[in-house]
Amino acid sequence: MILKVKLNQIAVLRAIARRNMSQNMLAIRAGTSSGYISQIMCGTRNPSPRMRERILTVLAPLTFDDIFIIEESDNGTKNG
Repeated sequence: MILKVKLNQIAVLRAIARRNMSQNMLAIRAGTSSGYISQIMCGTRNPSPRMRERILTVLAPLTFDDIFIIEESDNGTKNG
């Protein structure tokens, strides 16, 4: 089993809207590119632990559970 941490897109969009921010401003404040934030937002990339911390810092006082989702996935192997 593999655990993947993904961004809760709706929660983040609401959080940045409440702060009068754009995705681009979130990227700047998190110290990354707007393209990378876009990939995280649409789910094509998963944020690294360091990036999760940066996003949490920008969106404080929200917590990990407010803006991230942990998904379990099969690693492709079959038992039995």
